[in-house]
This record gives sequence, C-alpha cells and structure tokens, in this order.
Amino acid sequence: MRPSGVEPHAGSVTPIRPERTGASRGAVARLAALPGVSTASAVAEAAEHAKAAGQVLPVASPLAGLLPREGLRRGSTVAVRGSTSLLLALLAEATARGSWAAVVGVPGLGLVAAEELGVELSRLALVPHPGAEFPAVTAALLDGLDLVAARPPAGPGSETLARRLSARARQRGSVLLSLGAWPGAEVELRCRTIRWTGTEDGHAHLREREVVVEATGRAALARPVQATLLLPGSNGGVGAPDVVLPATRSSVSPSPVREVAG
Repeated sequence: MRPSGVEPHAGSVTPIRPERTGASRGAVARLAALPGVSTASAVAEAAEHAKAAGQVLPVASPLAGLLPREGLRRGSTVAVRGSTSLLLALLAEATARGSWAAVVGVPGLGLVAAEELGVELSRLALVPHPGAEFPAVTAALLDGLDLVAARPPAGPGSETLARRLSARARQRGSVLLSLGAWPGAEVELRCRTIRWTGTEDGHAHLREREVVVEATGRAALARPVQATLLLPGSNGGVGAPDVVLPATRSSVSPSPVREVAG
C-alpha cells in the first residue's frame, strides 16, 4: 500500500520499513511522507535478504582493478568525482545480483541511462528532493539497503554530517557512494573524458566514451591507480577499449575535474 499523498515514480522504489531502532523507523516514516518519493511493497524484506550477501559487493570487471578488494567493501564510503555515469556503473553489478540501492538528492538522474549502464531499476530507490530531511532519510536508507548514493551535504556543519553518515554506513554494513568530494572517504574515483567515438565521418550517433578513471585513497590506494575505460561502451555498460591501458600506479597529481558530468 502506498502512503497517502505519495505519487509513484516510474522505475523506482523506496524502502519504507527497515527494521532497526525506533529512531530509524521514525526517519523512514518521515521519508515516506515526502513529496516525490516512490514506494513499493516488499522492498524492506528483499533488502534484508540482500544484506546477507558477502562483505564485498561486486562491480563490473573493468572497474574491479580500481578498488582495493576488487569490489565495494561493506561499511566503506566511496566518492565519485566528474561522472554521474561512473556512479551508476558502480551500482549496476550489485543491483543485477540482488542488492538494493538508493539515490538521494539527485533529481536529474536519468533512469534510461541507469538502465543502459546495467542498473536493475526494480531494486533502485529514488529520493530526488529530501530537503531538510536529508540526514534522516540518508541514515534510514543506510540502515536498510546495501548501497546509498548521495550528493555531499552542503552548508554549516556539512563536514560533521558527512562523517556521521560514513560512520552510519560502517555500523550498518552499507556502502555509501558520494557524487562529489566526501570528507573521510576511503576511496575517491576521479573521471576524465578522453574522447567520444561515433562521429568519425562528421555525422552519426555517439557510441562510446573513452575515459580515464583514477583511484586514490588509504592503504592499498596510498599511491593512485589509473585505468582507461569505455563509459559507456558499445553495449551501453562499462567496458574496456580495444587497446587496453591496464590499471597502473600513477605518479602525477590528479587533474581538476568537474563535480558532475556524464
């Protein structure tokens, strides 16, 4: 049953009953009352089942070499800079294998692009406009789902809030993905476009985008790791170019990137 006053949103769902503390239940109740939040039945039960999975959530093989344990470690925070497509690509393999994910505070997220990149939309929750409820909504989703993607909080106290949410992810065994720099993130992925293909004759459709992704972070990523990828590839998902530049240790400083790109 959908809460009164909440309209459905095509291709998205919202968990409404993670079974945690009373405070979490209250946060989820407030989430369900927000305008524009989509709902679907049985999401919480399926999310709890997915929580029983292993300690590392899978990613597409071209991305595995950029992450310390070749996947998204539960309890970690990963910041993605320069590409919304890269963030969606990180969600794809896990949702395809049964994990549940949410995206908070990204109203312009393209569901068609997400599906083309391999995201299982039936396991994706959208909260496009959390407003002042951003902290409670994000914390509640971290309680109940495997992956939560969000824009970094802004304004006074934003760094403290970001660190609290990262601590929540560690406690609950969820993965927190940030679209932009996030204080204290264990891994930061920076994406830079090299070229598009598909317009060689001056007219055609753009088919593939070749990018360089650089990973920095703690411990195993104390020295940057870099790889060349297709995002999207010819099949719409993430791929590797015909001439592959393997993941390598980078000795150069990261180049500036725009916080939000394709």
